[in-house]
Amino acid sequence: MSVRAFFCYNTAHMLSKDEVLHIAKLARIELKDAEVEKFQKDLSAVLDYVDELKSVDTEGLEEISQVTGLVNVQRSDVAVQTEDREAILSQAPETKDGYYKVKAIL
Repeated sequence: MSVRAFFCYNTAHMLSKDEVLHIAKLARIELKDAEVEKFQKDLSAVLDYVDELKSVDTEGLEEISQVTGLVNVQRSDVAVQTEDREAILSQAPETKDGYYKVKAIL
């Protein structure tokens, strides 16, 4: 069965309206009555799909957190002293007292 078909038609355990409203409250969102019914079906379908995934036999499979084999290629986060402060500040559109001058955002 395709995932799309699963989400459209399979709701073995339907969440109650109260459960959906509780989830919405936790997420701090307001739902209209029509949205409660829609999310009741949609969230129930997601939970049913998770239940189906639980039934997959994973015995003997290695746990993985990523599949690309890439490793962290970022440099260490180390503070370094620079003597090019004036050269760096000279590239700014505007400076004041040795700092970048920016417009207020408030």
